[in-house]
Amino acid sequence: MSRARTFADLATASESNSLANRNLIINGAMNVNQRGTQTTIQTGFTLDRWSILSNTAARVTVSQDTNVPTGQGFLNSLKIDVTTADTSVASSDITALLYKFEGQDLQQLRKGTSSAKTLTLQFWVSSPKTGVHTLHFFDMANSRIVATTYTIASADTWQYVNVTFPADTTGALANDNTNQLQFYFGLLAGTNYTSGTLATSWASNSNVNRMVGQVNVLDDAANNFYITGVQMEIGDVATPFEHESFEQNLARCQRYYWEGQMAHAAYATTAIYAEQMMYYPVTMRANPTITISGGTSSNVGGSGTRYNTPTGFAHNIGPSSNGMCYVGGASSPAAMTVSAEL
Repeated sequence: MSRARTFADLATASESNSLANRNLIINGAMNVNQRGTQTTIQTGFTLDRWSILSNTAARVTVSQDTNVPTGQGFLNSLKIDVTTADTSVASSDITALLYKFEGQDLQQLRKGTSSAKTLTLQFWVSSPKTGVHTLHFFDMANSRIVATTYTIASADTWQYVNVTFPADTTGALANDNTNQLQFYFGLLAGTNYTSGTLATSWASNSNVNRMVGQVNVLDDAANNFYITGVQMEIGDVATPFEHESFEQNLARCQRYYWEGQMAHAAYATTAIYAEQMMYYPVTMRANPTITISGGTSSNVGGSGTRYNTPTGFAHNIGPSSNGMCYVGGASSPAAMTVSAEL
């Protein structure tokens, strides 16, 4: 457990050098939900920047909810509603709420050096299960892990959690836009992940040491798990949650995913494309995947295929240059999703 930061700590903020931009988590208040409710999923993206990782028989519906801790300034939470329970957990089973980090956003951790920094995590959670819940990092670049636990005292009751993870002087993270580090909020785990000794210090990965003691949050179709106010910051103390404006939060999320409407003024024929140029609202993390739905398919060359990459045009002209995309094929209004997720 880490201590609450004092006014002197807030004034100095020595670990992060400033009070602004100290939360390494995007959308920790669960205010942005471009995809909407994800119904009866096993694995997939949910609220922006969050995803479910699972290989079990359990199924969940993930949605944005207004059930929040009283008096903390939060308007939304991420809700995991169990729709198909898993009461017979196989040894290889795992389910977790997952967050992924770009390496270039973590260079201030100085991971892999003698001056590596500790990390403090805080969040509010309401779990249907009392007992031990696990949290762990997985270093994708160096196959290293560190874990800790928190204990739910009362089921279906909002509880504040505050934990600190040690510094890691081994294994630097690449200074680029790739997924270098992942963080897991445990929900269910089989013996392949629970039969060892919890890795409370950074160590080479051994799956059995990741989620020791984890209760089964998915053992009843009546179970609902809620989380909000997730903040991760450098140092061994927790500062008050950094509330961002919706506009700021949305823009940070749109680096990874956004949705738009498009409408063409022309119709595609066998000789031409009906094309429209659209601009990214922000610079995207990488060259995105563009998916068009709705409208009428183009019939270029008689193929009847909706084209994302018309001849002579790239579907995206560099994520870090002028950020535009050419889309062709739909002759009536259509929806478009643009994804550069980690």
